[in-house]
This record gives sequence, C-alpha cells and structure tokens, in this order.
Amino acid sequence: MVLIAAAVCTKNGKVILSRQFVEMTKARIEGLLAAFPKLMTAGKQHTYVETDSVRYVYQPMEKLYMLLITTKASNILEDLETLRLFSKVIPEYSHSLDEKEIVENAFNLIFAFDEIVALGYRESVNLAQIKTFVEMDSHEEKVYQAVRQTQEREARQKMREKAKELQRQRMEATKRGGPSMGGMGGRSGGFSSDSFGSSGISTGIGSGSGAPSIEMETKHMSSSSKPAIKPVSRNALKLGGKSKDVDSFVDQLKSEGEKIANLAPAVPAGSAGAAASASAAAKAKISADIHTESVHLKMEDKLVVRLGRDGGVQQFELSGLLTLRITDENLGRIKVKLANNDTQGIQLQTHPNVDKELFKTRAMIGLKNPAKPFPLNTDVGVLKWRFITQDESAIPLTINCWPSDNGEGGCDVNIEYELETQHLELQDVVIVIPLPLNVQPSVAEYDGTYNYDARKHVLQWHIPIIDAENKSGSMEFSCSASIPSDFFPLQVSFVSKTPYAAISALDVVQVDTDSSVKYSSETILFVEKYEIV
Repeated sequence: MVLIAAAVCTKNGKVILSRQFVEMTKARIEGLLAAFPKLMTAGKQHTYVETDSVRYVYQPMEKLYMLLITTKASNILEDLETLRLFSKVIPEYSHSLDEKEIVENAFNLIFAFDEIVALGYRESVNLAQIKTFVEMDSHEEKVYQAVRQTQEREARQKMREKAKELQRQRMEATKRGGPSMGGMGGRSGGFSSDSFGSSGISTGIGSGSGAPSIEMETKHMSSSSKPAIKPVSRNALKLGGKSKDVDSFVDQLKSEGEKIANLAPAVPAGSAGAAASASAAAKAKISADIHTESVHLKMEDKLVVRLGRDGGVQQFELSGLLTLRITDENLGRIKVKLANNDTQGIQLQTHPNVDKELFKTRAMIGLKNPAKPFPLNTDVGVLKWRFITQDESAIPLTINCWPSDNGEGGCDVNIEYELETQHLELQDVVIVIPLPLNVQPSVAEYDGTYNYDARKHVLQWHIPIIDAENKSGSMEFSCSASIPSDFFPLQVSFVSKTPYAAISALDVVQVDTDSSVKYSSETILFVEKYEIV
C-alpha cells in the first residue's frame, strides 16, 4: 500500500488534523481533503470512495471521520486494517472524540501516526508498541539535570563557606586594630545566589587570584586618609562576571584543596539504564583482573539483540574488534597468528595498514611494511568482524516471559531463561523487568537473587553464572493492577570471558626471527543492547 495522508475531519468536511506521508505540494493535499465531503453520498454508508487518481478510506467516529488517502493501486484490505489501527490510536490520546480534544492532543496524535506509517508504507507495529514508542522520554536528560542541580548545590555551599571564612578574617583583622578589608565587605552583594546560580566565579576565592587583590586593597586603605574607599581594581574578587559553567567553579575549589564529592556520570534511568549500568560494572570487573605483558591482545565481542515476546529475531548483530597494545619498543615489529574456526559466516576486515595477503593465506596479522613497527603505548585495532542474522539458532540466551491475567485485575508472571550456546559461560547476568508504577511485585519462586527498585519501577533478577551445567532457571511473581504489556520490554545484560566468534590468538612472533614473544590476551563478550519487546 502507498498511504498519501491521514486526517481527522468533521462530517462537514472541516480538517482538524492531517499528516502527510509522501512528498506533495500543500495545495494538492488541501485539494484532496477539500474534495472528500463532496464525494460522500447522502443516506449511504461505505468504507471508501474513489476518484480518478486516489482512494478515500474512512471510518465514522461519533461526529468525526478518520480518513486515509491512498493510491488506487493500494490493497483495500490492508488499507482497512491500517484504518482500524488509526481509529484505535485516537481514543488513546484524546479523552473524547470532539474537535477541542483532537486539537489539544494534535502533536501526540501526529507522533503516533508517524509510528504507524513511514514514507507511505505501513509499519509492523501494534497499539501497545505505538504507545511505548510515543511515551518514551529522555531519561538521560532527567538524570543529567539532577546531577547538574547537585553540582550547583554543592558549589553554592562551598561558596557560602568561603564567604563566612572571609567575613571571620575581616572581623579578626578589625579586632586586632588592623585594616578591616572594607573592600570585601563592600562587595558582599557579589555573593548573591542570583549572580552565582547562572554565571559562576571569574577569579579565585581565598588562596587563588583573589589573594593579591585583597593585599592590594589593604595597602590602599593604609596609605589613604580619605574616608571613601576607592574601587577595587579589575583583578579583585568578582562574582557574576562573564558567564561560566558551574563545573569551572567546582574544579577551582578542587584546585584549592577542597574535597568535592565525585558525581557519577549520567546513566539512563528505567529498565534500560539498570541493564546498561550492570553491564558496564561487570565489564570493568573482568578487565581489572587481567594481567598484561609488553604485548597485549584484546578481543571484544559486542552484541545487539532484539527479540519478539512471541518468538522470532527482530535484530541480531555481533561486532568484534581485535586490538594490539605494545609497551616495549623492542617488540614493535611482530606478527600475530590467529585461528579462525568460524562456521557461521562472520565477515572479517583488516586494518588498511595490515597485510591482507598474509592474513588470507596464513591467518597472520602483520604490517604491509615489515620494516615499520606497530605504534607504542596505544590500543591499535588490527582486525574487526561483523555478523548479522535472523536465525534463532544464533541467539545465545533465550528469555521467555509469560504474563497472564489472574482474574483480580493483576497478572501472574512466569519468566524462564535457557542458554542456547553451550560453549559460553555468562557472568553477572541481569534481567530487568519493567513494572507498573507504584506496584510492588510478590515473588514466589526464583533462581539466583532479585531486587525491586521502586524508584525506577523495575524488578532486577540477578544470576551470577549461566553455563552448560546451569543453563536454565525461572522466576514467578505476581503484580496487582497490571496488564501483560506492562512487563515489556525486558532488558538483559551479561558479560563473558568466552568469545562468541570462534576467533582466537595462537602465537605472537617477531618479524625477523619468527621466534615467539611472550604476550597476554583477554577476551570479553558484552551486551550493548539485549531486549525482548
């Protein structure tokens, strides 16, 4: 089907909302919409009308029409199915089917329309998926704003402490009969929260660049007999000058010896954020345990997997990279022998400076110019690979989530996992199940451990190790006030010291003598995204 436009209009022909999906002039689309009410036949009920060039497929909704404009070559059955989906979407975002509600929720409806149709063709989505896609907001932005506010609060607190310290110094100097540092007191207005909140500080406080300014003003006061105090020079303590980021003030406080709590970087919230955090922590833990030699090889496999809740592979992508790090300049001219036991058809690609013929004929990694050494003290990517498939047999870990209505307004949920790739040993496996807002699950049976995060509204299921001896497990829990779609999408994270790709290093030899070189290696398989939708 080729869908030209979707519109919501009144029965008098007034267009309330319209979304165009193909390139067409504004005058043309307005003309098509204006022609629709003239084609309606009084007293007869149809689902479509046709002209010489287009077909109008429509459905009455109280005082409105849901209208699709398609080409005449479009499949009418598919058009009617798409029309029903459009008609289901509108009540989801408009409480009542009247013109005012449609206008107030126009943007949400347009976003939903865009999820149904792309470039004139129907997308394979259902109502639950459309709601999920449209309601997604930026959790990263929310966490970033929270971190930023925390930074600002800590910076303000340090600023107030510095202000009190300078005030005490002024009072002590007054008691001793010395100069009172009136310049500092006279600029107390510079410590207002308004000037700090948006701009920060352009010079140091206390022991920074502010110290010479205070000393200069003291000399001014002692040598002058005039009661009025001269203005402080441009280098004096100044708040609210040129706009600076709050981070610059935090860094300056650290340079002055103040202890500032390190804030964690922004992490996505929700189930995806929990899975990403767990995966990053597990990956760092494995990498920290590796002992490295002067020649170190690192093989990384990264998985992106998207599975359907009813089965089927929507996306499977494996990408890998072999990096070489040399810290001894005497070992710069080397070759790496590899073993490739792949049977799945993984695509391999060497670095442009690597000898491709040497790799094809002898499965060795070496530079095109053997006289040149590899770069020192840096991770050099020498080989990368990629594997994309829709074959379910490639999935390393299958997750089956089965929520069912318990007849009391809630759901009973059964989840089970099974290791399909037997040679893998998955560590620190975390399955993150989203939950309805403010509903705590009642867990009946489970393998491993679990944790309910009320702030993120997720249930985190932890399994330390999944291998051939412990390849399956299950969990059962129930939730009140829930529906089956509340428990999707599931997010999974894990790491493994066993690579998915059957590629390994056999030896490292010197170019001139072919003698073996002592080397270290590490392999890691980790998840960038693994979800069941």
